[in-house]
Amino acid sequence: MIDVKGRWALITGASRGIGCGAALFLAERGCNLILHARTEANLKKVLSEARALGVKAYPAACELSDPEAVKAMLERIDALGVPVDIVLNNAGVQVAYRTDCLSTPPEDYETSFLINTIAPMMITYHFVPPMQARGFGRIVNTTSGIRREPEQAGYSASKAALDKVTVDLATVLDGTDVLLNLTDPGWCRTDLGGPNAPNSPESSLPGVVVGVFIDDRRSGRCFTAPDYHGMTIEQAVAHAEAHSGPYHGSLD
Repeated sequence: MIDVKGRWALITGASRGIGCGAALFLAERGCNLILHARTEANLKKVLSEARALGVKAYPAACELSDPEAVKAMLERIDALGVPVDIVLNNAGVQVAYRTDCLSTPPEDYETSFLINTIAPMMITYHFVPPMQARGFGRIVNTTSGIRREPEQAGYSASKAALDKVTVDLATVLDGTDVLLNLTDPGWCRTDLGGPNAPNSPESSLPGVVVGVFIDDRRSGRCFTAPDYHGMTIEQAVAHAEAHSGPYHGSLD
């Protein structure tokens, strides 16, 4: 299991919910943070809590639906002059629930793909080369187990696309110490998941971060967070390294 103390992690969607929990989990273990949200004001609380744990933490505000804004955010992160060894592409959007699924408008797909597929892959493509140059990196992209719900077509299609491009790129990295994997937090009571979800945001830990700590040079897997709930991070890593195989998509 790797030690994250002194390393730098970028976490998108870090102002609340699963992203906030993941950020503080890493901070408790000495990991410095670059935290993304749509506005810096939204990050004030989590930045304060992270810094109180003794780590460095910087904001990175950006509207992920705007590729030019994503490029500008990445330039600002580069200007910090720190090696980003860990990326958690946690941010996502579920734009609408269309009871009349046959009336799903094109903009559901456009917005969903910009935020849920294009932005995380822009971030992934940006950080993989310097990770390769340093010989170390961990990127975990957040997917969803949603299926057979045409009422959420834009969301589910964008996550399926993220699965595909992540797993395809993982074949290039497999066997190296730059690991690219997926995580599925499960259906949690967040702003995205809604109040009727069966799981608390806390149940996503340590599963959503286990891909940061693994040390087996295998990429292209999906770590389903409910499978790890109640474990220590040491137990979760041992379980992941022993039992997780290549991911073939969410359809059954």
